[in-house]
Amino acid sequence: MPVIRRKRWWIAGAVIAVLLITAATVTVIAFPSVAAVTCPRCYGLERLQPGVYAEPGLSQAWRRQVSEVAEQANKRVRDFFGGRTTSPDVLVCLSDDCYRRIGGGRERGIAVLNRSVMLSPRGVDPVIASHELTHVELHARLDGADVPQWFDEGLAVLVSDDPRYLAPTGDRCLLDSRRPLPVTLDDWLRAASADPRLYAEAACQVSRWVEKNGGTEAVRALVERLSAGQAFPDIQR
Repeated sequence: MPVIRRKRWWIAGAVIAVLLITAATVTVIAFPSVAAVTCPRCYGLERLQPGVYAEPGLSQAWRRQVSEVAEQANKRVRDFFGGRTTSPDVLVCLSDDCYRRIGGGRERGIAVLNRSVMLSPRGVDPVIASHELTHVELHARLDGADVPQWFDEGLAVLVSDDPRYLAPTGDRCLLDSRRPLPVTLDDWLRAASADPRLYAEAACQVSRWVEKNGGTEAVRALVERLSAGQAFPDIQR
């Protein structure tokens, strides 16, 4: 290979390397949660078991609790959907410093890139964990199809069996509402931050639809139809 051509290849390789390093640096700085779920150990998290990471230095009691929370949450999602198509990592922080470091905010937990779940010190609970895991599982099964955000959130409340927004038995509605609920994620986040009762209203709509249409199998059938290209039906009363 001529010297000039070799030099050009070397320069091109150097430029690509610089661009990759720059992109990685920008991701770490601007989107730490994305970087953290990609490499939990890079953010100081310790692997407790396959798919579960937590900040280091936890007592044996806390390590057991974190593992149990992850197992119970995964079981709730698996039981509802009749199996799992996803196995997202669960990143758990027991301190606010840890949660801020991995890109968390004021939320109890959050699903990141529909591939991992991060739990804050206030979210180390099967309810919060299964809520976020439901988002991951649902979107994987939808395979690119969309659902209204109120359905997404209401379903997550139902799967997680969240006692804040659902009655324990019978008609599980705690707050029946006939008002239209937010359809987009941005609208949902804006409205729910001002009025947390939206979760109860969405859960009411979803739980009654599920009960009326034959239980969890109705959800699985709906998701299959949506992933095949059908439009979301008008199920909001």
